[in-house]
Amino acid sequence: MGDTILLLASFAVILAGALIFTNAIEWAGHRLDLGEGAVGSILAAVGTAMPETLIPIVAIIEASPDSEGVAIGAIVGAPFLLATIAMMLVGLSALAYSRRRPQGRELRAHGPTLERDLLVFLPVFAAGLVLGLGTPDGLRLVAAVAFALAYLIYARRTLRRGGEAEAVEEIGPLILARSSEARDAAPSGGLIVLQLAIGLAAIVGGAHLFVEELVAVAEDLGVEALVLSLVLAPLATELPEKANSFFWVREGKDSLALGNITGAMVFQSTVPVAVGLAFTDWDLDRFAIISMTLGLAGGAIAYGALHRARRYSAPAILAWGALYAAFLVYVIAAA
Repeated sequence: MGDTILLLASFAVILAGALIFTNAIEWAGHRLDLGEGAVGSILAAVGTAMPETLIPIVAIIEASPDSEGVAIGAIVGAPFLLATIAMMLVGLSALAYSRRRPQGRELRAHGPTLERDLLVFLPVFAAGLVLGLGTPDGLRLVAAVAFALAYLIYARRTLRRGGEAEAVEEIGPLILARSSEARDAAPSGGLIVLQLAIGLAAIVGGAHLFVEELVAVAEDLGVEALVLSLVLAPLATELPEKANSFFWVREGKDSLALGNITGAMVFQSTVPVAVGLAFTDWDLDRFAIISMTLGLAGGAIAYGALHRARRYSAPAILAWGALYAAFLVYVIAAA
């Protein structure tokens, strides 16, 4: 019971740190005079992905017997969840509010952006899966560099087109701004940096506690740490950060809703995978292989339903849910 309570506490610390960090990084982008689209697609996406990225890094540093399983589970679990449950919830929101949305079930998103994100995610995540089936150490290091470069190229192109994307929501006041007058004014660079440091420290501390308690809970339950990490880490850190997408799609802001998810899919399938390739054996077990395969299927369904058909459809929504449910059923049956 004590380990479970501490595990829940680690979730709270990580999410609080993510909120503080993301708020600061959006203000940093504003002060750097980046386009609003670039702030939303790159800086905000990286900020919300930070907890899921730092969990495997902390696990690798700890180097305990089960920490590598925690790291790999967190790395492959996030893209899998985004390509299944997150897509399903956005689709359900669109159907539930179809009468409120000006376009109903039809999709109004920037087609080239949606296509670019999905066509980066699918081959890169598939390459990560293939590399996990058995790869020499030297080739893994080369692949890690290639994955990191892939995201840098993607980010550079997005930043160059930062002013073309749909505007993001107005940035909320900096959390560390004390008085109402200070909250209404643009914060100083030093205050932004301080808040960035506080948010990052909270995420790192929460991730450290998460790794320790996840291993302890896995031992108590008699399950593999990788499986528990693969299921719990994304649900606790990634899904809450995508809540804005559900509200945006209700208002008919499909570009923002889907860009928030597909942009995170690109990041999670490149940078964290690069970390896994460089600092772990990247020897994927059956649970990781199945989750990545189902995640690729979810991404393919998204490409067909959203980019090609240009509408939210019940069959696609059911398929996304079925992919995630299939994995849970397999985990329970194999336990």
